[in-house]
Amino acid sequence: MKNQIRNVWGKEIIMQKTYKKYFPIFVLPTLIAFIISFIIPFFMGLYLSFCNFKTIGSAKFTGLSNYLYVFSDTKGFLSALWFTVKVAVVGVVSTNVLAFALALLLTKGLKGTNVYRTIFFMPNLIGGIILGYIWQLLLNGILIRLVGADLTYSATYGYWGIIILYNWQKIGYLMIIYIAGIQSISGDILEAAKIDGAGYFRIFLSIFI
Repeated sequence: MKNQIRNVWGKEIIMQKTYKKYFPIFVLPTLIAFIISFIIPFFMGLYLSFCNFKTIGSAKFTGLSNYLYVFSDTKGFLSALWFTVKVAVVGVVSTNVLAFALALLLTKGLKGTNVYRTIFFMPNLIGGIILGYIWQLLLNGILIRLVGADLTYSATYGYWGIIILYNWQKIGYLMIIYIAGIQSISGDILEAAKIDGAGYFRIFLSIFI
């Protein structure tokens, strides 16, 4: 028995040494990708905030002038900040509510569920710039027919255009996360709740939520 325990401990020690030895090799690709896609752009953006530029190649260092301009133009800054807050709040709430509703619907065993999941997730694979151009054309076409103006006519049109685009792209991604969470709920818990007399609304609040 003691020999078996020693063998187990010996194997664990060897495994830990192996993990430590090869850990940098396995982490390196992800680390390089993270540095290229996040760290370098972050510091480039930070540097550009101190520059005056139209393109990255024409950037000229101007110190704190951009920040001084932002805080001196209080009305414009606060207006832009409030617009961003509204987009963030409404976008986050609406995408999560709709994604959760879809997740509930697509975990009911409906026919063609996997196809619907794929269709809803596909917009998340399209780049934001491409989506922006596509939806700009779509929404401008609709608005011109309905009110004779495009997205630039009113900030309200632009605001709801952003919300629609944000929902269309993000709902599928969040839906997958919610589906994974719902499917991880044990059937025994749901069955016990029904036996105890819990209705769907109570099960929804106390178990799903």
